[in-house]
Amino acid sequence: MTKYIAKIGLEMHCEVSETNSKVFSSAANTYSEKPNTNVRPLDMAFPGTLPVVNKQAVRMALMASMILNCSQPEYMYFERKNYYYPDLPKGFQLTQETKPIPVGIYGRVSYECDGEIKTVRINNLHLEEDAASLDHFYDTSNIDYNRAGVPLLELVTEPDLHSAKEAVAFLEHMRSVYQYAGISEADSKKGQIRCDVNVSIMDAELDEFDPNNWGTKIEIKNVNSFGGVRDAINYEIDRQIELKETGQYDEMEQQTRRWDEESGTTIFMRSKVDAIDYKYFVEPNIPKYKISQKWLDEIRSSIPELAMDRKNKYIDGYGLSAYDAGVLVKEKAISDYYEECVKTGIDAKVAANWVTVNIIGELNKEDISINDFYLTPTMLKQITDAISSGLLSSKQAKEVFTKALAEQKEPKNYISQENAQISNEDELTKIIIEILDNSSSQIAQYKNGKDNIFDYFVGQVMKNTCGKANPVLTKEILHRELDKR
Repeated sequence: MTKYIAKIGLEMHCEVSETNSKVFSSAANTYSEKPNTNVRPLDMAFPGTLPVVNKQAVRMALMASMILNCSQPEYMYFERKNYYYPDLPKGFQLTQETKPIPVGIYGRVSYECDGEIKTVRINNLHLEEDAASLDHFYDTSNIDYNRAGVPLLELVTEPDLHSAKEAVAFLEHMRSVYQYAGISEADSKKGQIRCDVNVSIMDAELDEFDPNNWGTKIEIKNVNSFGGVRDAINYEIDRQIELKETGQYDEMEQQTRRWDEESGTTIFMRSKVDAIDYKYFVEPNIPKYKISQKWLDEIRSSIPELAMDRKNKYIDGYGLSAYDAGVLVKEKAISDYYEECVKTGIDAKVAANWVTVNIIGELNKEDISINDFYLTPTMLKQITDAISSGLLSSKQAKEVFTKALAEQKEPKNYISQENAQISNEDELTKIIIEILDNSSSQIAQYKNGKDNIFDYFVGQVMKNTCGKANPVLTKEILHRELDKR
């Protein structure tokens, strides 16, 4: 079978959630499950309404373009993209095209996939208004205007991705960029991230950088989850390879398809032989304005610490493994929680172990976010301090952790001298000597090379102390006392 290369380009849409109002109206830019509550006359295209540009939305867009190493424009324009759809009340969308220049063009961004650093070229990043949302039922469709006019960043890549795994890794990287920069929550559950995927295949022996060698581009519209992106790409690559192998590929026209989760397939929507003419023209109600270099410099200097910066800090400064550092920075909220743990005085490696193993495990089990997690970093420190002082064993600490979560009480309520582990050497030595005095046959087996008998002695000490004996100290004393016999 001929080997093929997949050429994948993405159009990633992410709502800018960190503004008080929408991009051109004064309606609140907040997520609400109650339809048509965040609406102003402008959002519904009432006559006589005029758009006013949200400066904070422009600022966020310019910051994103800087992070992506794009060139910023000298002047800011908006344009009308004219088309009809029920969720577009004005009959046009206020957006930006490549001429005039959008907030950023021709950038490059590096991301990590399977431990390897890869690079994607950015064609452009532009700011636009989102459309309303349609809810389809059996015999009717309802429109919710809450989303109409929400500031939306559209990121368009070159076809530099070659697999579903690379595409998802890139999207996860971009989600972290938006979250760490304070641009967006980037929460797909709230509909804040959507993606169009362009997929084609070509023979592996041809030059992949020559566009003449690329196959027919298939666009997959409005994929709403990273899992959906992965599955849609994998399906589409397999579908196109099958067409190649059966001689039908050359007959396939450029087209738009949609991803159907129920069937696990892409479904034909319409042909796309020629580009749609949207009759772009400059929005007459928003005069072009110059972006000062002073403002650009101020925005650039305010870019916060991003995920890769934190990962390097965790590896180089805190001595964490690359794997643990990667787990911690994957979601900003979890990284923020970890940072707070370290600030409270918990050892960096100890905190990393608790967060990556126990806390993330609990979040996954309960299907909640770290923001809904009961134990604060200060409460976690009550447990780690009790371990370091010898008051609790690791096993006891996990029991306290579980009880505190189950009963929604601070861990200190379950930590006391009465249930503390025994770390007094004299007390443990006395217990161990008594056990050994009554274990002559087991000692003989141990001396004759049966090393696993040592675990028997440890078990007897734990049984005698109801599991409170300090395990490290117990083993030290046992080795010492057995050597004497």
